[in-house]
Amino acid sequence: MNRDQLEGKWKQIKGNFKQKYGEITDDDITYSEGKFDEMLGKLQEKTGKEREAIEKEIAEW
Repeated sequence: MNRDQLEGKWKQIKGNFKQKYGEITDDDITYSEGKFDEMLGKLQEKTGKEREAIEKEIAEW
């Protein structure tokens, strides 16, 4: 799964959350995206792997 596919999946997930939970705002989603980026950064720091490699592992789960 490449970065574009991962971003497309994320957009689908965001849309589903907004439909199911109408009270979720773009600010909530932006916060979640920031936390995800923070987690990826921490994983990079701890493992020494590139971001793309970590994203690939996550996509394969």
